[in-house]
Amino acid sequence: MKQPNPLQGYKVDKSTIINLEKGKIPPQAIDLEEVVLGAMMIDKKGVDEVIDILSSDAFYKEAHKHIFEAIFKLFENSEPVDLLTVSSQLKKDEKLDLIGGDFYLISLTQRVSSSAHIEFHARIILQKYIQRSLIKISSEIIEDAYDETKDVFDLLDNAEAKLYEVTQGNVKKSTETAQSLVIQAKKKIEEISNKEGMSGIPSGFDKLDKLTSGWQPSDLVIVAARPGMGKTAFTLTMARNVAVNSNIPVAFFSLEMSSVQLITRLISSETGLSSEKLRTGKLEKHEWEQLNVKVKTLEKAPLFIDDTPSLSIFDLRAKARRLASQYGIKMIMIDYLQLMTAGGSQKGGNREQEISTISRNLKALAKELSIPVIALSQLSRAVETRGGSKRPLLSDLRESGAIEQDADIVSFIYRPEYYKIDEWDDEERSPTEGQGEFIVAKHRNGGLENIRLKFIGHLGKFDNLDDFDTPFGEFHSKMNAAANDDTFKPDNFPSASDAFDGPEDDGVPF
Repeated sequence: MKQPNPLQGYKVDKSTIINLEKGKIPPQAIDLEEVVLGAMMIDKKGVDEVIDILSSDAFYKEAHKHIFEAIFKLFENSEPVDLLTVSSQLKKDEKLDLIGGDFYLISLTQRVSSSAHIEFHARIILQKYIQRSLIKISSEIIEDAYDETKDVFDLLDNAEAKLYEVTQGNVKKSTETAQSLVIQAKKKIEEISNKEGMSGIPSGFDKLDKLTSGWQPSDLVIVAARPGMGKTAFTLTMARNVAVNSNIPVAFFSLEMSSVQLITRLISSETGLSSEKLRTGKLEKHEWEQLNVKVKTLEKAPLFIDDTPSLSIFDLRAKARRLASQYGIKMIMIDYLQLMTAGGSQKGGNREQEISTISRNLKALAKELSIPVIALSQLSRAVETRGGSKRPLLSDLRESGAIEQDADIVSFIYRPEYYKIDEWDDEERSPTEGQGEFIVAKHRNGGLENIRLKFIGHLGKFDNLDDFDTPFGEFHSKMNAAANDDTFKPDNFPSASDAFDGPEDDGVPF
C-alpha cells in the first residue's frame, strides 16, 4: 500500500517545514473548516455571518481555500450561494478537480444541518491562522537577524510592521480585481453623498474642507512655513477641531514644544485667556471659573500628545501603530519634519537623503494605517531674501525635493503682517491685520486655492475669516477698530439744537 503524503492538499511554506522538522504540525482546525464551508453552502445566513471574518488565506487546507474563493466570488456578484452554484464557479475557475470534485462538496454539506454557531467556529479558524502567521513571521525574523548585512533598526521596523499586520488581521492582502475595487469605490461614493460631500476628516476650516472634502485616508499632507507664520498654531487649532468638534482620535507628535506648553496653548484658545495670563497664573475669580468650565471639553477630547525630542521615523511608526491599535487614532500630526531623524543606517549621513527617507516613510505610514498624516515643514530662507512678494513657492521647500514628490498635498502658511505688509496684493487691497493665508500649492486629487483665514495672535489660533461668532474670546474686528476713529468722536457730531433747529427737550424719554 502506498504511503500517503502528509502534505498533500496543503500549501507548504517555511513555517510548515520548520514545524515538521521539529516534529510539530502547524496549528489548524480542518474539521471546523469543513463545517463552516458546508454551512455556508446550505444557509445564506451563514455566508453573511462569516464573509467579513475570514479570507481564503485563513484556511489551512488548499482545497478549502479554493472553495471559499468560489463562495466569495458568488457573494461579490450578488449571486446565490449553494452546492450547485459553488460547483459551477469552481468548474469555471478550473479548480473543481483540485478540491476533489462534486463528491467532496456534497460531503461538506452533509457535515452540518444548519449554520448554528458558524461565527464561533469561524473565529477559531481565524485564531489558528493567526498562530500560523506568527510562526511564519518568527521564522522570517530569525532568518533576517542572522543576516549581518541588514541594519538592526530596519530589522526592528520590519518585525513590528509584520506583527502589526497580524494584530490588525491584515496579513498582506493579495492583488484585488477591478470589479472588487469598483464595488468599493461605489460604496465610498454613496457614503460621501450621505455626508454632503465630506468624505474625509473635517479640519474645521470651511473653505479648506470644501476644497479637500476633508483630510483623506492614506494622504500625506505637508504644511510648510517660515518661523513665526503660525505653523504650530494652525495644526494645533486643527487638532482641537478634529478631537473636540468631531470626536475623532488624533495623535500629535511635537518635537519642538513640550506637551504642557501645547496643552496650555489649547487651554488659551478654548477659554479666551491669553497665554501670558495662564503662564503667570494671575487670573481673576471669574477667569478661574471660566477656565474650569471650558477645559472640560479638552479633558474629554481623544487627543494624544507625544513630545519625545529627536524622534526617529522608526520610533514614530512604532508609536503610531500602537496608538492605532489601542485607541483607534484616525489622524497623525507631526511638528515638525526637519527635527526628526531617519535612524538606522541613514543616521548621520547626507541630510537631504535623510529627509527623503523620512518623507517616504511618512507616506508609507499613512498608507499602512489608512489615515491622513499631516507633517509640518520648515521653509528655506530664500522666502525672506527675495524682493517683492514673500508668498512661499514649492521651490522653497527645505532640504529635499522628495517632500514635494511624496506628499499628496503641499500647503503653505503665509502672514504678510509678519513682514509689515499692510495690504493684500489683490484688487481690493484689503488690510492684512489679523489675517493669514493657507496656500494649497499641490493637490494630487483636487484643485489649488489660496484660502484666507483669521489669525488670533494672543490666543495662538486660526479661525474661519467670515465667522465672527467665535466662542474663543475677543478679537479685533473692523467695528472695534473703527471705535478709535476720530470720525466717531462726539465733537464731530452736531448738537441736538443744531440738528433739530430747536432747544433740547429734557422730557424726551430716550
